[in-house]
Amino acid sequence: MNRRSLLMSALAAPLAAARPGSVTAQTWPGPRTVWRVDPSEGQDAIAFLAPLSGRELYTGYYADDVALFAPRLSQATRAAVPELWRAAEEAGVGLFSPNLALILSHAAADATIDDLLTALADPEATIRPAFEAGSYWNDADWRWFAGKAGEIRAVFADLKAADFAGFRQERAGEAVAAGLAMLRAALPAFDIIRVEERLTGRTFAPEIDITVLHFSKPHGIKVRGQRFLQAADYDVATTVRIAAHELLHPPIPMDGPAARAALAILGRDPLIPRIVGEHDPRWGYTTLDGLFNEDLCQALDQMVSEELGVGRNPADRWRKADDGIHVMAAGFYGLLREDRWAREGGSLEAWVLDAADGGRLAPEVFHAAAAEVLERPVDALWPAPAGA
Repeated sequence: MNRRSLLMSALAAPLAAARPGSVTAQTWPGPRTVWRVDPSEGQDAIAFLAPLSGRELYTGYYADDVALFAPRLSQATRAAVPELWRAAEEAGVGLFSPNLALILSHAAADATIDDLLTALADPEATIRPAFEAGSYWNDADWRWFAGKAGEIRAVFADLKAADFAGFRQERAGEAVAAGLAMLRAALPAFDIIRVEERLTGRTFAPEIDITVLHFSKPHGIKVRGQRFLQAADYDVATTVRIAAHELLHPPIPMDGPAARAALAILGRDPLIPRIVGEHDPRWGYTTLDGLFNEDLCQALDQMVSEELGVGRNPADRWRKADDGIHVMAAGFYGLLREDRWAREGGSLEAWVLDAADGGRLAPEVFHAAAAEVLERPVDALWPAPAGA
C-alpha cells in the first residue's frame, strides 16, 4: 500500500460549476463543518503494536510503556508482533500498524478490543465489503491481511487477557480525556469544510472525525472516510492544519486533463524532476505524480490555514520541511497568491489547467514564483542552501 496514500489521502467528489457565491461555497446557513471527536481503545491497541515491535521510531516515545506491559504478554505474542511487521514490509504492504488501522477502520466498530476480535473472527464478512467498496482497496494487501487475520486476532486476544484496557486507562486516561475536552471545545470555531469548498470548487461531506489516541506517535493517520487518528496532545492548530491538508487529497483528479497538462510541463522542467530523483527517499514522494499531488495540496492547505488563523509562515514552512523538497508547493502558492485566490476562490482544477495552458508553469514563471515565496534566489531553489 502506498504510504503517501495511506497517511495523507482523502477523496471528495467534484462539485459541478461551483464558484464563489454558490450556496455550497459561501451561503450555506450556519457552519458547514461538523467535528466529531472520540477515543478508541481498539485503535490505540493497534497503535501499541508499533512500540511492541521494538522499532526505535516508536520506542523513543513509548519505551516505558513497553517495559511495563510486554512482560504481561505471552512469549508467542512478543515474537509475533515484530514478525508481523517484518512480513508486512516484505510483502509490500508497508508499515504494519498504520495499515492495520486503515483496514480495521472499515469494520462496523473499532472502539474496543472486543470490536477488533469480532471483526477479525470473520474478516471476509465484517471488513471486506466496506474496504473493497472504498478508495483504499488493494487486492494484494487484502490477501496478505486475510492470510494473517488469525495471527493478528491471537495477538489482540492476548492484549485483552493482559488487560490492555486497564493499562491504557492507567497510563493515558487523563491525557486522553484532556485532549478530548480541549478539542471538543475548540474545534467548532474552525469551519474547514466551508473554506475548502470555496477554494477548491468541490463539495465535501460535512463530518470530520478525529479519533484521539495515546500510542499513535509519530504518525497522524488518515483512515476510512474523513476520519483521522492522532495523539491526544496535538494542539488545536496542529489538528486543524492536519485536517485541512488531508481532506484535499487528491487536490484535483489525477487522471484528468488539468493534472495531465501540468505533469507534462513539469516533467520537462529542468529542476522539478531533479528534486524527485535526488531527494532522500525517506520523505516519500518518489514520483512526479506523488510530489505534484502533495505540493498542490500543501499550497492550498496553506491558504486554508491562513484563513482559519492557524497558518505558518510559508517561507519558513517550505524551507525547513523534508529537506526543502516542496519547491512546487511554493510555486503553486505564489501563483495562487498573485491571483488573490484566498479571496476569489473557484475551481482549482480549472485554475491548474489555465496555468498550464497560459504558460505559468513554465520554468521562468514557476521558479520565480517559488523563489519569491521561499525568499531565496531563483538559482538556489534546490538543493536547499545549508541552514535554510
